[in-house]
Amino acid sequence: MISSKTHAILDYLVGIILIAAPWILGFADDSAATVTPVLIGVSTLLYSILTNYEYSIAKVIPYKIHLTIDFVAGFLLMVSPWLFGFSDRIYLPHVILGAFEIVAVLLSRKATSTVHTPKQI
Repeated sequence: MISSKTHAILDYLVGIILIAAPWILGFADDSAATVTPVLIGVSTLLYSILTNYEYSIAKVIPYKIHLTIDFVAGFLLMVSPWLFGFSDRIYLPHVILGAFEIVAVLLSRKATSTVHTPKQI
């Protein structure tokens, strides 16, 4: 099982990898093939910063909701080559990274290591 601490670290790494993947793997252009992983990567970083788990800044989003968002993002990334019509050009990075996100969710503990209470304003 993946602890919430490890999951948090993976979130930040995956977010950065998703943003960089089009340039690293040579499919960077202005098409959906590039935009999809970049947007999912940026959103992953943003909702990770807001998740109620270790290594976040503003503990607003419940961890279980975060895991649901991760699962949906992974699924969207996996099907994006066919959904947005670029599977004839590139699909493997999207499928592999999307599947990784889904597997990480399925292997993650569904509770954080410690309880974090959001600060009241």
